[in-house]
Amino acid sequence: MQKRAHGAFPESDEKIKPAAGQEAYWRPGGSGMLGRSLAFRIADALIEKIAAFDAPVLIEGETGTGKELAARAIHYRGARAARPFVPVNCGALPDALIENELFGHRRGAFTDAREDKPGLVELARGGTLFLDEVDALTPKAQVTLLRFLQDQQFRPLGGRREEQADVRIVTASNRVLERQVEAGAFRLDLLYRLKLLHLTLPPLRERREDITLLAEHFVSLGAARYRKPALPIEPATLAWFECYAWPGNIRELENLIQREFLLADGPRIVVPAPATALDVVPTKALPRNYRQAKRQAIAEFEARFLTDLIGQANGNVSAAARLSGTERRHLGRLLKKHSIDRPA
Repeated sequence: MQKRAHGAFPESDEKIKPAAGQEAYWRPGGSGMLGRSLAFRIADALIEKIAAFDAPVLIEGETGTGKELAARAIHYRGARAARPFVPVNCGALPDALIENELFGHRRGAFTDAREDKPGLVELARGGTLFLDEVDALTPKAQVTLLRFLQDQQFRPLGGRREEQADVRIVTASNRVLERQVEAGAFRLDLLYRLKLLHLTLPPLRERREDITLLAEHFVSLGAARYRKPALPIEPATLAWFECYAWPGNIRELENLIQREFLLADGPRIVVPAPATALDVVPTKALPRNYRQAKRQAIAEFEARFLTDLIGQANGNVSAAARLSGTERRHLGRLLKKHSIDRPA
């Protein structure tokens, strides 16, 4: 049931050297995410805050944005880091066996129960139980989970008494659960239980400064894993990388880099741009020069992000600076650079 963590996390504690004048963010021990963009730093700062409080967390984001990685970061940065992190894909939980899977059973509970079997809650005791794709739970499974969350007590099948759980519940969904509630597919009372703390991960198209960093990181991982010399990525390839919409997000980037790295015949990794490479900037032609293309993509992202940021802060630059983890003076210069006015 455990999904492999994809490469938004470095696989070692070694710092990946950033380009001159830039800073790479990482956490040791496989518990930190890799990036340097403003969108990434905002999400990373929120993860740091969430990790300090032992409360349920709901992580939402598109497929491939690294929701399990964020859940691991919350666990390993928190007080439960020395205890188990148990991930489970809710879509793989059979409806008829949901209570057995979550709470386990005692010997003799049914015909084939020849010995005690701990459930996922017991396996995660003292640690974190991560329920991925929680939107896939059936109505019956939602009721079972809600009943458990109300007091964190459970009774294994065939057990004679209620047992107290000691787990932190972190859930994730690639769908917006509030919309699922409106559609009648998810219980509102369960959403309230799960969403005490909330994190939305940005898609890769909002982390354009991280794309080259991640792509080069995946080359390094592939070189170490397959014992093949690392290759540089063709500048023209990186140029369209930074303008592409990446519907599969980080997972799509990782899979593409790994494949092209292994099959590369020349001294560089060259990936032809797909027809959809300019989806993000359909009204403008891509500059032929790599540096120009990069500056254009970064400028467009900054303008969009700063507009949303100052709107969320209701025009308060100090609040926007705290929210984004940047200095107020630097943020003011960026707002002036892009001619972004504070809303009245």
